[in-house]
Amino acid sequence: MRIDADFVAKKLGKNIGNIIIAQRDDEGNIHCENLIGAVVIPLGIAGPLRINGDHINGDYYVPLATTEGALVASVNRGCKVISLSGGVNVSLNRIGTTRGPVFYVNSLKEADKFETWLQTNEKKIAKVIEQTSSHLKFIKLETKNVGNYIYVRLYFNTDQAMGMNMATIATQKFADYVALETKTKCLTIAGNYDIDKKPSWLNFISGRGFQGWGEIIIKEKIINEILKTTSRKIFDVWLAKCMIGSAMSGSMGFNAHFANIIAAFYVATGQDLAHVVEGSMGITSTKVLGNNDLYFSVYLPALMLGMVGGGTKLRTQTEAREIIGVNKIEQLVEVLVGAILAGELSLLASLAEGSLAKVHEKLGR
Repeated sequence: MRIDADFVAKKLGKNIGNIIIAQRDDEGNIHCENLIGAVVIPLGIAGPLRINGDHINGDYYVPLATTEGALVASVNRGCKVISLSGGVNVSLNRIGTTRGPVFYVNSLKEADKFETWLQTNEKKIAKVIEQTSSHLKFIKLETKNVGNYIYVRLYFNTDQAMGMNMATIATQKFADYVALETKTKCLTIAGNYDIDKKPSWLNFISGRGFQGWGEIIIKEKIINEILKTTSRKIFDVWLAKCMIGSAMSGSMGFNAHFANIIAAFYVATGQDLAHVVEGSMGITSTKVLGNNDLYFSVYLPALMLGMVGGGTKLRTQTEAREIIGVNKIEQLVEVLVGAILAGELSLLASLAEGSLAKVHEKLGR
């Protein structure tokens, strides 16, 4: 719903002319209340990036929306190294979108009875849940009880959508059905056992959305000539930064900068930006092989994104996805995993070479 932006500008005494005119021709695809316009984030492109995946094989260009100078150049350099090395091998596992309602019972005995009922009635629950959308499939449920509280973690396959809206509607239907059948009260359909838009060890260990893996072996010659460093120096920086440094700081991100690439990719392709939180978790690993070639990999346990719904409908974001040239969510995720590996490799190489400050002084100001 657009409000009178000129009135807002006058009321605040501010010039917001650029905000007012941005995306004025795309209001039908915008989901934003009290709309006065839009802000613009610069869009760059990296690639070609060669992907050897479960769902795609070939060269792809990666749109990245960012205000950080040097980021696109860094990912672009990583893409070059990947392509010269034959491509990044990518694999996925769809965990599903989760919602976590919490129920209240009167005793531990009631809790045991309730959990048993949920487990023995999963097929009936699935049938009820799947009535809410032809694009949603129930995968499974898990439970944990703490005192009088029963936490349920529902897993859904939401087809081509990221699916939080579908999952929320389905969870409400689930809660209503459970209350009708068992007289057990649902306190809230979102009790943080999902766990949504927050870092958590549950999502790190069990996964959420998609789990993604990427790996590559890079010849020593390519590292020397393109990255201007050595396999051993990259390994040493990785060990000190991604492993020991992350452990010392209590980080859930044992990586260099997953969030940089995920945020830029999410803005460009119309994703829910709050899910950068889950995406920032994960592990980069590397090993110097006997011939001084470098094994390099990334693991991302919780990637939440979609091809349809929400901001994916915006015209500029639709065009950005068309640059990539994929039409299935699994394909989009594989491109993202490859781009993340490219960004990780390039940054760690820059740190190993000692060029990070120089590059940001040149491109980042």
